[in-house]
Amino acid sequence: MYSLTAITMLAHQGMIYVLIGYTFSHCMFKMEKVKGGGSPYGAGTYASDGTRQVSEIELLQAFHQENILATITKKLKDAA
Repeated sequence: MYSLTAITMLAHQGMIYVLIGYTFSHCMFKMEKVKGGGSPYGAGTYASDGTRQVSEIELLQAFHQENILATITKKLKDAA
């Protein structure tokens, strides 16, 4: 798990951190299955002894965050 304190320090140094916010809310709040992670700060999962596999919802959230990051990156590149 990343530290929110580290994020603020890195942002101060110029790193751009792209949050997903609640743009994935249609799956973030589903309670039918156990879900290992993910928050408005980004995708995540629980890492244990290796027996737990990443769920489909966790993968979808990671791909969703990837699309948001790629969109922001393209906009920054086009503006430069």
